Amino acid sequence: MAGIIEFPQVVEAALRDFGDLFANEPQRRHFAEYLTGLYVADRKTITGINAQFAQTTDPSCLNRFLHLEAWDVQAINTRRLNLLQKDSDTRYSEHGVIPIDDTLIDHDGQLIDDVGWFWDHAEERHKIAHDYMIANYVCSSGKHYPLDFRCFQKQEQCEARKEPFKNHTELFQDLVNWVSDKKIPGTFAMDSYFTNAPILNHIHEKRTRDGQPRGYVGSLKFNRKLQYQNRTLKASELAAEIAPESRRPMQEGEKKQWYFTCTLRIPDVKHKVRIVILWASQEAASPKIILVTNRVRWEVTRVVGVYRHRWTGTETFHRDGKQQLGMGDCQLRSREGQSRHMYLVMLAYSRLMSQLKQGHAYEWAYRKLTTIGEACRAILNETLRSTLKWAIERVQVYAWDKDRVVAHLGLVPTAEPLG
Repeated sequence: MAGIIEFPQVVEAALRDFGDLFANEPQRRHFAEYLTGLYVADRKTITGINAQFAQTTDPSCLNRFLHLEAWDVQAINTRRLNLLQKDSDTRYSEHGVIPIDDTLIDHDGQLIDDVGWFWDHAEERHKIAHDYMIANYVCSSGKHYPLDFRCFQKQEQCEARKEPFKNHTELFQDLVNWVSDKKIPGTFAMDSYFTNAPILNHIHEKRTRDGQPRGYVGSLKFNRKLQYQNRTLKASELAAEIAPESRRPMQEGEKKQWYFTCTLRIPDVKHKVRIVILWASQEAASPKIILVTNRVRWEVTRVVGVYRHRWTGTETFHRDGKQQLGMGDCQLRSREGQSRHMYLVMLAYSRLMSQLKQGHAYEWAYRKLTTIGEACRAILNETLRSTLKWAIERVQVYAWDKDRVVAHLGLVPTAEPLG
């Protein structure tokens, strides 16, 4: 929405919480402009965000803020996570879930640092994109937010910069190390691509505060080899051996599934695991999914519940980040600019997540918010109300004519300085 006169209340609150991390007032203003643009701009690029404001600087100033000016994005991320711990709905807990997954963020050009050609399984095509590995957190309340990320760089890119190459497994392990170093509690969750022996061993080697191995729940590929009753066989072959009468029902609301569970070993995995095979019906020929966990004493419902949060913590943020907050809109060429954009998207998302289903959203949204998209639309409406209120006041109180109001809002070009 062009012609924004003042920052929305969510952004003003962010300024109060993060303003001291910037060196001067221009940096603070650019920080607020960028956050506002992520919420309301149709095109969430530097030019698109800059064009939203009635009175602002040249787009190059916002560009320098993202690219060149000295401010510590890691300090902002640390402050963001610390502030989330003050609210019981977004606080870490032993029952929290830490899903880790990668997502492709496509771009228009190949001159951006770290982009490459990747195969998108969902769209079944190759695309120019960044491949981001993101660790998220799902709280016991159901609220969720991103923790940190790593950007995958192809081997030839690393060799050209004389930097060590890290594959997806190593980047996943980096995020596990980061979570453990920060002493963030919870159970890791991942899909079958990351449920490999190096990752399972790496997580199990980490320790909780009471000295126990860190927990995980992942899904298994159906061709994964298992060691069961002194035999080595594929997971799908084990599932086929389970007779219908050996499957037990699991009822969740109106949804009913059937399962079989046992403790066994996986080749190259250095500890015992529990698998949970799930079928849609007792007589189903093949299972829906096979889960694995190192929490061998957990109830099946808890194992399934943790894995379900993998979707909550990854797919929801990936979708809303791209569709609502411009995660993939940034066209800055430098790695520093792209990284800062990602952290600001994570900040924008977290500030809205803390507002969802909260009464204090009534102060600016006039209703309880339930989704990120709904919150962004409420912020857009708030900025529109502020602009209309300002315009009416200038006409009725200060006797401005409509052309002066329109020009001041930046809706038409003007050659004369405006009061």
